[in-house]
Amino acid sequence: MKTLKLNSKIHTDLETAAEILGNGGLVAIPTETVYGLAANALDAEAVKKIFVAKGRPNDNPLIVHVSSLEEIPPLVETVDERLYPLAEKFWPGPLTVIMKKSPAVPDAVSPNLDTVAIRMPSHPDAREIIRLSGVPLAAPSANASGKPSPTSVSHVVDDLDGKIDAVVDGGICSVGVESTVVTLATEPPTLLRPGGVTVEELESVLGKIAISPAVLEKLKDGEKAESPGMKYKHYAPKARVTVVKGSFEKYKKFLLAQKEAACAVCFEGEGRYFENAIEYGKENDGASQAHGLFEALREVDESGCGSAFVRCPMIDGVGLAVYNRLIRSAAFRVIDLDISIPVIGLTGQTGAGKSTVSGLLAENGVYCIDADILARKAVENPEVISALAEYFGNDIIVDGSLDRHELARRAFSDAEKQRMLNATVHPEVTRLAVEEIHKAEKSGANAALIDAALLFESDLTAICSFTVTVIAEKETRLERIMKRDSISREDALIRMNAQKDEEYYIGKADIVINNNGGNLAEEIRKILSKI
Repeated sequence: MKTLKLNSKIHTDLETAAEILGNGGLVAIPTETVYGLAANALDAEAVKKIFVAKGRPNDNPLIVHVSSLEEIPPLVETVDERLYPLAEKFWPGPLTVIMKKSPAVPDAVSPNLDTVAIRMPSHPDAREIIRLSGVPLAAPSANASGKPSPTSVSHVVDDLDGKIDAVVDGGICSVGVESTVVTLATEPPTLLRPGGVTVEELESVLGKIAISPAVLEKLKDGEKAESPGMKYKHYAPKARVTVVKGSFEKYKKFLLAQKEAACAVCFEGEGRYFENAIEYGKENDGASQAHGLFEALREVDESGCGSAFVRCPMIDGVGLAVYNRLIRSAAFRVIDLDISIPVIGLTGQTGAGKSTVSGLLAENGVYCIDADILARKAVENPEVISALAEYFGNDIIVDGSLDRHELARRAFSDAEKQRMLNATVHPEVTRLAVEEIHKAEKSGANAALIDAALLFESDLTAICSFTVTVIAEKETRLERIMKRDSISREDALIRMNAQKDEEYYIGKADIVINNNGGNLAEEIRKILSKI
C-alpha cells in the first residue's frame, strides 16, 4: 500500500482525507495531543483495520472523536448531564469522557465494554476532517503499538508508512501526551488516564473524583482496560527505560557510575554533564515535559543506547500524565534514590571474610543485602530473561525457566559475552537493591549494607554512602576457601587467581578491614563511626 502524504494547509487535501475515511480507509490526522490513526467509528470493518495496521491488541479500547456536541447523542445511551459543564470548560481540548454506549457503536471500538470514550479535539484540522467526513472518527495514537506516541508527521511515517492510506501533516502537536480520560459511568467519576487536563481542573467541575489505581500501578491479572493507555507496557522505545527519582545530584552520581553506555533523559540545562543526553522539558514544568516526552523517547533509540535513565517529573498536575507515560514506557521499572539512611558497600576477595564482617554489622542494627541473592532474583524477571535469550540464544530457556548453568558456560567463554551479561543483569540488581534499602528504612535499621563481590564492577557504588573492602593474607584466604567449599588447594588457587589483586580493592575502598582471624571489634567500630 502506498501511503498518501497530505498537507493540512491545502483544503482539498483535507477533503481527500475525509473521502478516504468515508470509504472505510485509514488516515493519520493531527490533533493537539498526538497524531491519531482515524477510521469511521461506525464502520466495524474500518475500525478493525486500525488494530491490524498498528499491531494493537484487540482488547484495547479506542476513543471516538467528534467535531460538535450534536454528534454525541447517537453514540450514547443517554447524555450524562455532567458532560455539558465539562464540555463548556474543556472542549475542544485534551479531555476524553466515557459514558454508556449506544448500539450504534461497534464492539470493535469498545471491546468487551458497555461504554464509549468520546472527545472533541481542539486541533482545527482534526475537527475539519471530522466535519468533512460526516462521521465520528475512532482514532488511537498513530504509531506502532507499544512504541512512543507520535507528535510529528515524521513519527507516523517511521511507524506506519505503507500500512495506512494517508497521513495529514498538521505540524507538531502542542500538548504532546494523550488526552485525560475520565469516566462518568462510575460514582463518583473516575480518572482512568491523566493528561493535559489535570485532576484539580476536573474536580473544579465535577467535585471530588476517584483516581483509578491503574494510573500509577499495573492492571491486575484479568482486569479489563477501560481506557487506552492502561496496559502494562506502552509508549516504549527499544532501549530499556528506567525512571529515576531523586535530586539531580543523586541522578548525576548514578548516571556517571554506569559501566555501560546509557542515555540520560533529563531536564533542560542538565544534559551538559553527560556524554549521551536528551533533554525533555523544564524541571517542575509538567506542560513542557509533556510536550517533549515522546520525541525524547524516540531519540533514545536514535542515539544507539541500549538503556535510558529518565529523570522523574513531579507527580502532580500535568506531571502526573508524564509520570504515567514514563512508568509504562519503563514497564514500571523505577529506582528511587531518595534514601534516608547510610548505605555501605561491602566487597573483597574470596576467602577474605566478607560474610563475617556482614554478620557483625547485622548484630549492630545494619540491614544486610546479599547481591548474589539479588542476581538470582534478577534473572527471574521476564524482561531480563528475554534480553538474555535474544543475545545468548533461546535454548537457554528450558521449560520457561533460565538454564543458569548453560548461561554461565556461554557468558564466561569470552570477555565480551561476560560484559553483555553484566550489562543486562546489573541494572536489575541495582533496582532490587534500592527496593531492599527502602525496606531497611521502613524496618528502622540504622543503615543498609550491600554485600557484593563485583561492587566496583557494577553501578552499585552510585547508591553507596561509602565502601568497605575486606582483605586477608593469601594463605589465610586459601585455607578458608578449601574448608568452606571442600575443594583442593589447586581449585582454591584457581578461584583466587581469577580475581583482581588486593591493591585493586584497597585503591577503590573508603575503609579497608584487615581480617586475618583476630578480633574485629575495632575494625567494625571504624564502619559504625561513619553511620
